[in-house]
Amino acid sequence: MEKNRLICKACGYNSFATGQLGHGKFTTEGNVRPIGSLIASGSPLILSFCKNCGEVASIKVAKPEKFN
Repeated sequence: MEKNRLICKACGYNSFATGQLGHGKFTTEGNVRPIGSLIASGSPLILSFCKNCGEVASIKVAKPEKFN
């Protein structure tokens, strides 16, 4: 996703940042996991959000291969 081309739907600002929800390797807190799996570590989520108001423009699974 090209961050420079995004325009925030909420406020019209055009500068975005990315952040991670979940930790990945050492803990599964905040990770998305396969439905029904309590032991899978899953994957963190990567969010692209407006630097002005915080509106989230994109949510992406960092390691989709964990769901194969």
